[in-house]
Amino acid sequence: MDTKAKKIVDKMMEKDRFSQWMGIERLEEKEGYCQLKMIIRTEMCNGFEIAHGGISYSFADSALAFASNSQGRHAVSIETSISHIKPLRPGDAIIATAVEKNLSKRIGIYEISIHKENGELIALFKGTVFRKETLWEV
Repeated sequence: MDTKAKKIVDKMMEKDRFSQWMGIERLEEKEGYCQLKMIIRTEMCNGFEIAHGGISYSFADSALAFASNSQGRHAVSIETSISHIKPLRPGDAIIATAVEKNLSKRIGIYEISIHKENGELIALFKGTVFRKETLWEV
């Protein structure tokens, strides 16, 4: 059964070419929550042959977007930060879990953790979003 959150993320992913390029697989979405998976590819790596920091950042940012918009109102990030804890290499499968920590009429705060499939913590991301008046039509 399609939930409102799933329908919203379906609509977002349809036009989200960057998330598509990253190869993001959606594992779960519900209001205020999202879990995604992806595999690190060679073209995502820098001169140290580890994933460019922008890849894990972008992965977490996609999870933030899906979790925050799943509430039914358009939401855009206004402040984000990431702590990179361990490097990623080609072939690593990673999972991002976005959890809503606070929600008000105008502001939402989310924490996103990125782990390898074995549970090893890779990065922590915090995102604050501005919630517009515009509703998702699904």
